[in-house]
Amino acid sequence: MSIKKAAIFGCLLLTGCEEPLTLNSICESTPAMCRDLNTDSHCKEERADLIFSRYDEFKTPTEDNKYDLLKKLEKYDKCVSLAAQIEHIKLKEKTTSRVEGHLTAQKEMYRIYQETKETEHPGILYFHWSRQNDEHALTKLLKMEESPRVKKDKEMQLFLATFYAKIDEDKTIDLLYNVLELNKAGEVPSPEVYTTLVSLFFKQHKYKHAYTFAKIAQLSGVEDIEMLPIKHELTSQGKDLTPLDELAQKTFDSVREGRFISPRGI
Repeated sequence: MSIKKAAIFGCLLLTGCEEPLTLNSICESTPAMCRDLNTDSHCKEERADLIFSRYDEFKTPTEDNKYDLLKKLEKYDKCVSLAAQIEHIKLKEKTTSRVEGHLTAQKEMYRIYQETKETEHPGILYFHWSRQNDEHALTKLLKMEESPRVKKDKEMQLFLATFYAKIDEDKTIDLLYNVLELNKAGEVPSPEVYTTLVSLFFKQHKYKHAYTFAKIAQLSGVEDIEMLPIKHELTSQGKDLTPLDELAQKTFDSVREGRFISPRGI
């Protein structure tokens, strides 16, 4: 979310004030939300999103807000950690503030992990498993996978697909199809959905499927797709790629318009 959008959509009201919530108003009223982050222009959008999320969690410490904060912290940390490697010859304090931002993100993530050890929140459970190697959290999450809270959440479906990718290819494909079914008009699925489908179908020697989703990935803007091996397999069998190109376009349109239906459900 951009800084402008965050300011518009984060319109909580400050206590005793009728002004809409802004980045400046948060930093002025609760300096602790801002002063331990980087002070230069790097990671500007990630920093702004993090500040809004920190404020929300500070004011209303629900597990949904903690989950959102975990995601914002991780995104900010990836950005500021990379930025911290950029050495400033004349302005060493800029590098120092980025390191401080990185340490803050690490400290805050640790705090949330400690506060949510007994969580039943599927997203936080996924973080505990995937980032903290907590097998107990994974067990709890897998017990919830048929619940509407998980079944109807495309983010959680993608998380489960990540887990099942190495142990159950067909279930992984079903989960990824469900991610596409849950995609709403105007939303763009994670590139991981397409790249995983391409990889699995190619592995299963389903080259038509692999080619179709590779083309859909390209239409979606995914650049790191190896088309040549798939094309080679199809053309060596004398297959005409034109119908597959047309199918890819139709499927891409259906995903983009929020009306994709899994072919396995037909």
